[in-house]
Amino acid sequence: MLPEYTLLTVIGIIVVVLVELLVVRSGIFRRPAYWLALLICLGFQVPVDGWLTKLSNPIVLYHPDQMLGLRFPWDIPVEDFGFGFAMITTTLMVWQALKNRQTQMNQNKKQQTNEAEAPHEAQ
Repeated sequence: MLPEYTLLTVIGIIVVVLVELLVVRSGIFRRPAYWLALLICLGFQVPVDGWLTKLSNPIVLYHPDQMLGLRFPWDIPVEDFGFGFAMITTTLMVWQALKNRQTQMNQNKKQQTNEAEAPHEAQ
């Protein structure tokens, strides 16, 4: 059986990916900007998380039975990267879905306005 933090991280990743692919369908996984945003977040996550979880003087403690025990780099539990992926992806997915919805609403409104302003043909 997987440790609790590991199991919850894996479940979180799977749920977020399935929600994006099957429900929300915002298209973020096809966007280079999404992957760039993940890299930027990772660039900040590594030094901050490394400082918070360093074994020499940890600020955040993890129960060793609740995680795999794999730490990379600078003593960061690997589960933290999965949790970060799920958290960032959820935020960007919702943001993009709302943006897509607003764009669609604006297009529909513009189309309705154009139809209302079009000259009616005489019958």
